[in-house]
Amino acid sequence: MRAAVYYGQKDVRVEDVEPATVGRGQVRVDVETCGICGTDLHEYAAGPIFIPGEAPHPLSGKQMPITMGHEFSGVVSEVGDGVESLDEGDAVAINPILHCGECRQCAEGNYHICADINFVGLAADGGFSENVVVAEHQAVPLAEGVPIEHGALVEPLAVGLHAVRRAGVQAGDSVAVFGSGPIGLSVIQSLRAAGAGDIIVSEPRKARRELATESGATHLVDPTEVDAVEEIHDLTGGGVDNAFEVAGIEATYKQSIQATRPQGTTTIVSIFEEEASAHPLGIVTGERSIQGTLAYLGGPRSGEEYGMVIDMLADGTLDVDPLITARIDLDDIIDEGFESLLDPESDQVKILVKP
Repeated sequence: MRAAVYYGQKDVRVEDVEPATVGRGQVRVDVETCGICGTDLHEYAAGPIFIPGEAPHPLSGKQMPITMGHEFSGVVSEVGDGVESLDEGDAVAINPILHCGECRQCAEGNYHICADINFVGLAADGGFSENVVVAEHQAVPLAEGVPIEHGALVEPLAVGLHAVRRAGVQAGDSVAVFGSGPIGLSVIQSLRAAGAGDIIVSEPRKARRELATESGATHLVDPTEVDAVEEIHDLTGGGVDNAFEVAGIEATYKQSIQATRPQGTTTIVSIFEEEASAHPLGIVTGERSIQGTLAYLGGPRSGEEYGMVIDMLADGTLDVDPLITARIDLDDIIDEGFESLLDPESDQVKILVKP
């Protein structure tokens, strides 16, 4: 079958590979759609980061070359022994988290921050391929009425949902979001669903600011034209209750902290390629809090936040249309996919690959 295989930085090859066999407790999923994620771009441009390069990953036993792709959906085409919750023909979204099941975090049910956490498509062969073999619990059934293609957006939407839940946003809270790429838009939609009040989005690209409005932003800030922190303080009378950093650069890391009111909370969503720093004085004197968020619930809990997202897609609370900006064939994944998304002049947000 055809697959996009990662060999190293700027070296992804679309080639023929042998499909995996289905073992006990596993299913084969024929991939309908796989989204290109910001993490994929980090791996392509600056990796390997999550992809194991020098030694096999302890959970999957695999190292590069690895088939990429962790935001995907499809149809179950083969069911292994012992599988009880799925049948051939079921439409599913894939929760790609890999966990050990033995560390302290796994014992406490926090499989998504397992000591050896990694993901299908990064430490195991993923969805930029014609089919994938995954564990039963990783294939989460889609609700009736949710198109299979939209199942590929469950993963990024679950990132936004988990971030908003981790931040503890309350109805009416004022919020600033720094960056309105796919995950920023997902955060905005979950904020809207949570009943947030003012949702202020700082984003330099005009097209992405417009998409932020479609997703629920109430105020837009162009940080190339104004001081984003001053603008947010002016709009809110002293800073927001919650800020989300979703751009992954030092400038927005600092701004997201400075934009909060005293005793406000900043949640860091981005995967950073480089170190970032901020002066701690404002954190101390304002009793501000900074926290991280990673992915979404996984392992035996794979269906929890995924299920919430699927239900909200089914009832229209969440909307994938503002996120999808292109659909491409697997053979075009480099030029029309990775390189297009890395182009600073591009208006692309979420590109879906059709294997």
